[in-house]
Amino acid sequence: MHREQHDYDAVVVGSGPNGLAAAILLQQQGLQVLLIEGKDVIGGGMRTAELTLPGFKHDICSAIHPMAACSPFFKTLPLHRYGLEWLQPEVDAAHPLDDGTAAILTRSVEQTAKSLGIDGPAYIDLIKPIVRDWPLLAPDVLGPLTFPKHPFKLASFGLSAIQPSTLLAKKFKTTAARALFAGMAAHAIQPLTNVATSAIALVLMANAHLEGWVIPKGGSQSIADALGGYFKSLGGHIQTGTYISALRQLPSARVVMFDITPKQLLQIAGHKFSSIYKWQLERYRYGDGVFKVDWALDAPIPFTAETCRKAGTVHIGGTLEEIKAGEQASASGKHSDKPYVLLAQQSLFDYSRAPAGKHVAWAYCHVPNGSMKDMTAIIENQIERFAPGFKERILAKHTFNTAQLQEHNPNYIGGDINGGIIDIGQLFTRPALRLSPYRTSAKGLYICSSSTPPGGGVHGMCGYNAAKRALRDVWKITLI
Repeated sequence: MHREQHDYDAVVVGSGPNGLAAAILLQQQGLQVLLIEGKDVIGGGMRTAELTLPGFKHDICSAIHPMAACSPFFKTLPLHRYGLEWLQPEVDAAHPLDDGTAAILTRSVEQTAKSLGIDGPAYIDLIKPIVRDWPLLAPDVLGPLTFPKHPFKLASFGLSAIQPSTLLAKKFKTTAARALFAGMAAHAIQPLTNVATSAIALVLMANAHLEGWVIPKGGSQSIADALGGYFKSLGGHIQTGTYISALRQLPSARVVMFDITPKQLLQIAGHKFSSIYKWQLERYRYGDGVFKVDWALDAPIPFTAETCRKAGTVHIGGTLEEIKAGEQASASGKHSDKPYVLLAQQSLFDYSRAPAGKHVAWAYCHVPNGSMKDMTAIIENQIERFAPGFKERILAKHTFNTAQLQEHNPNYIGGDINGGIIDIGQLFTRPALRLSPYRTSAKGLYICSSSTPPGGGVHGMCGYNAAKRALRDVWKITLI
């Protein structure tokens, strides 16, 4: 492997879930790997801090993790030995309505279906085959565009997944079921009328039934710390507090993997790329941003619907029509007065997050990329709408606008937490149309961030897939 010619076999820039996954897989093969992080603490979007008051631990970005426990790669790692403990909410997600009721998503397909009344059979018909086939579907759904390993099962999934969520939601007759589905699809951070927005909803719902929308005890930093601890146990090296802005800052290595988006990649290594690859990266599209609020509370959020008080995640947005309008407004450069709000209540299930008897809450809404508008009052009004008395329980709050989110994590360009819009134009071809989306045009340089398939989320599969590609290209190691 000619290690004498290089300081390391591989250097990974960025320690988000994908950077950590790439570093771990390379280190598992006996290579010498250095992981470099610009901040003083590893984690990227998986960080936890006392943003409001002492003793109140807030997740800075990721909070609830629908994909983490089901990640094909993370499931193979002994992360529990390094302090990671998953907590399971009684209700994975709830969606309150103005009549005081709420639609719910739980671990049980049957319980979820029962809560949807006359739409129960339609829900079972839609989701049960995906849950059954997910172990076979996952490698294709969570990987680059290739000939599928199970083409007929993937085709069956694809017939539903490719539809705009507004179209697939017509399977349901009730306001509650349609709203629940819309809230799931809105995780795509794009208009619900876009092709393939149903894919996001179906994958999130299926993962709830498989492993649950889990909460890491102690905060999302616990995931990063467990991944980092395991990486170091294999002999890997971590260097923090080193922000990379040029290739010359890096030690020599046969491979460099970048857990960053195309914008930063061009700044660091654009001079190494072919004109066509550079042209493609320059045209990469970023999506809507988010405005985020964290609260320290003196009591739980007093939702009118009892099931919302048992949920780790609450989708606040009313009906499908209201969510559709809000998401379209954001994509059109406008701010909705009644936006879709994604809210998490970690301290209901993790008592380490706040002092005894107190609580934390976490929420964001979608805004135009680069928006500087303060959405705090609008978000709080949406919560108050379904939880009268919420505002009276606020002890302190902390906000992030899109610029502050990007300052915290340079991958969040304009507040885009997905590393680029995940629409049909960039679903499998992110960040460029190539035989392998993880290879750049420069030998030995790879991109492994959420700007590659399968996109955003704490699952590590972008990093895992990129590292597999590098192992095959450079060391002729082929992993099944």
